[in-house]
Amino acid sequence: MTVYFIGAGPGDPDLITVKARVRIATCPVCLYAGSLVPGAVVACAPADARVMDTAAMTLDETHAEILTAHKQGQDVARVHSGDPSLYGAIAEQIRRLKADGIDYEIIPGVPAYAACAAALGQELTVPEIAQSIVLTRMSMQSTAMPTGETLETFAKSGTTLAIHLAVRNMREIERRLTPYYGALCPAVVGYRVSWPDQIILRGTLSDIRRKVRKEKITRTALILVGPALAENHTFADSALYDPTRPHVLRPVEGIDLVEQQNT
Repeated sequence: MTVYFIGAGPGDPDLITVKARVRIATCPVCLYAGSLVPGAVVACAPADARVMDTAAMTLDETHAEILTAHKQGQDVARVHSGDPSLYGAIAEQIRRLKADGIDYEIIPGVPAYAACAAALGQELTVPEIAQSIVLTRMSMQSTAMPTGETLETFAKSGTTLAIHLAVRNMREIERRLTPYYGALCPAVVGYRVSWPDQIILRGTLSDIRRKVRKEKITRTALILVGPALAENHTFADSALYDPTRPHVLRPVEGIDLVEQQNT
């Protein structure tokens, strides 16, 4: 048998890959994180499948279910929100699977920051403004952050920050980022992005906290900060489609192919 770690995407049942849906539809056991994955995502599971919401379960309990399935030769769909590689807590699950000699496979999903960018209708990497994205979080009551992985460290780059699991700490985010980005730097909070009750808040580092408080958002939110989030930019076109730039798939008259490849 195989355990399939499946990325369910941000919430919209249509934002799940074809491969993921096929796996859910064929596995006789389905364990899904019900606090973040809507039931509609796993509704395609077989009618006789054992489908369990793991939101209230411990690691020992979920692994026990996998061991039972393993003894019966049944594949398991282990469904996580977003993409399993980011804050999916799959590392400790994989460690146990390896110890027990159980095969596994990871099926990626649409991450929350990508869904939030789509909801905003804009690109997060704008030419000459921001060409990197830092995916991070704050400790609060969860696992401590490694030494050196602080908001201040990342803020020094001035690039786009995608801050997870931190919406209850907006005051601290404002305090720590304002010296680097400035009070008027664009900030966005996306609540339950792609769900029917989605809320997208636009503001600045100086006022986004007030907007979050007004909407009473306390969980299931992503925070984006950075100049690339401005709605009206003055920026240069990307060199990707520049007709004067040599490209191996778009020859420029008078420029040798070898020269293009070395450019």
